Amino acid sequence: MRHQSHRLGRAGQPPWLHAEVARRMAERLTFIKLQPARVLDASPALGASADVLRLAYPNAELLWHEADAVLAARAGEVRQRNWWRKLRGASSGQVHELPARPEVEMLWSNMALHACADLPALLARWQQSIAVGGFVMFSCLGPDAFVELRPLYARLGWGRPAPDWWDMHDVGDLVLKAGFADPVMDQERLRLTWASPEALLADLRALGGNLAPTRFAGLRGRAWKAALVEQLNRLRDTDGRLALTVELVFGHAFKAAPRLAVAAETHVSVDDMRASLRRGRGG
Repeated sequence: MRHQSHRLGRAGQPPWLHAEVARRMAERLTFIKLQPARVLDASPALGASADVLRLAYPNAELLWHEADAVLAARAGEVRQRNWWRKLRGASSGQVHELPARPEVEMLWSNMALHACADLPALLARWQQSIAVGGFVMFSCLGPDAFVELRPLYARLGWGRPAPDWWDMHDVGDLVLKAGFADPVMDQERLRLTWASPEALLADLRALGGNLAPTRFAGLRGRAWKAALVEQLNRLRDTDGRLALTVELVFGHAFKAAPRLAVAAETHVSVDDMRASLRRGRGG
């Protein structure tokens, strides 16, 4: 949903939640022994992942890609201000189009998939960007994120407070259909609390606001906001704080060597046969 990316682009700095999710993603890297030479950070402007990737892979070439022009400009400005890269004479590292060429050994995407209009198509481009033996790692919001707002909006006829985000199992199925192997999916639920409705709404705006395609298209007035604040105050827990659930979906998968097609009569080139035999011998 291109308009969702534009709404995300209005955020000034990467949301603090994205930085925390990046840290949790990085903890999962310890289970993967591959040391990639080339790493592609997909949608880095709001992903807040540069530090964790550099710490995890200090010797890797770090590349980046942003499909949205606003976010790409922001990501480019951040890298232009990096004096260390200037000192080394390094290039911007920007990948303008996917699939990436040459291919990378790892593709990382933090908190971006839930704003994607065509998830199967994006996963296919990711798969084509990764070298055989490489892997993808990603995170996004799950369908139960901000679930407490749904009955509130429904009761007052305000439409949807958020899109119908992909379920963890559905994302895993799409990863397989895109050509990845051995996907591992898991999820976490965080309970976030705020002292006031104003603080809660400020954080939701930093996350992009209401990204639902069917949200109210016009401008809401002061009376509506006053009603929203009143309703949010009803979400206070026993400690007097406003509470919302955030569901996070994590996944990673590998790109396996393509299998030779089997038919009643199969034609295999000598080069393909030699390459298959070398893979079978481990080199």
